Amino acid sequence: MPSRRSRSAVLAIGTVFALSLAGCASATTPASSETEAAEPTTITVEDNHGTQTVTVPPTSVVATDNRTIVTLDSWGVEIVAAPLDIFPADLSYKAEGADVINLGNHGEPDLEAVVAADPDLIINGQRFQSYYADFQTLVPDATIVELDPREGEAFDAELIRQVTVLGEIFGKEDEAAQLVADFEASIDRVTSAYDAGDSVMAVITSGGEINYAAPTTGRTLGPVFDVLGLTPALEVEGSSEHQGDDISVEAIAASNPDWILVMDRDAGVSANTDEAYTPANNLIGQSEALQNVTAVSEGNIVYMPAGTYLNEGIETYTAFFNAFADALEG
Repeated sequence: MPSRRSRSAVLAIGTVFALSLAGCASATTPASSETEAAEPTTITVEDNHGTQTVTVPPTSVVATDNRTIVTLDSWGVEIVAAPLDIFPADLSYKAEGADVINLGNHGEPDLEAVVAADPDLIINGQRFQSYYADFQTLVPDATIVELDPREGEAFDAELIRQVTVLGEIFGKEDEAAQLVADFEASIDRVTSAYDAGDSVMAVITSGGEINYAAPTTGRTLGPVFDVLGLTPALEVEGSSEHQGDDISVEAIAASNPDWILVMDRDAGVSANTDEAYTPANNLIGQSEALQNVTAVSEGNIVYMPAGTYLNEGIETYTAFFNAFADALEG
């Protein structure tokens, strides 16, 4: 029977021999991990235009979508170009010294700057939807992903789809799942506290006017009626017009809503223009015609975050729904 020492010697000799072979192999062929690292990795995702093949991680990203830019920023995603003029003011991408090419705004964007940025991925959407074909022509090798909420689909599910797909692209699945969990929890809070017997009016303040946001179709606040199961105080035909639809304060007063939900468009715009405006709470509070409305007299008015017009993403709705739940529970 071999001694413990002889067995150890055999093991040592075997180990040296194995290391020698490994050394010879590494000298003649690259390690498998290095070979795999050199190969591009791709995933497929479904967006509004079908199946898109995305190289991950992307090396040069252009982002034009107001709904998702805060998400990308919070995840630390580096971008090379964006329409900074229409993005929220507190983004790191807009900070002094940030190396991000400014595409301007959707009215007169600097599309040639996208060519100079040479992106391999463009996260496009919302105000830049109409430039989809331009991007295809200008940077044909770039993958374009659009995840805007689709007409006819449940709005809450569409917001969840946005961040879930982006989480897959940028390796932020856990962060995306947390955003979804927070969002769903905020919805549950409202639906648990809301009494369907209470009527709700949604308005958008813009240019010193109080405008109507129609249930389902109205800009920003319209889909909230469906997501939360709210009872409209007034149902008239409305559009998705970004300033809301014309309505008289007398019509609002006559509908006598128990709750008023407000999006202050001017508050969002002024963040990038420094234009003076009358805040929504002043417009509503100083309107003589609204003083006897239940929502006003009982203080049942809930305002969306001030920057909502430039950030209509899942984080904004989560914050708003929680604020609404706070008011309902109070």
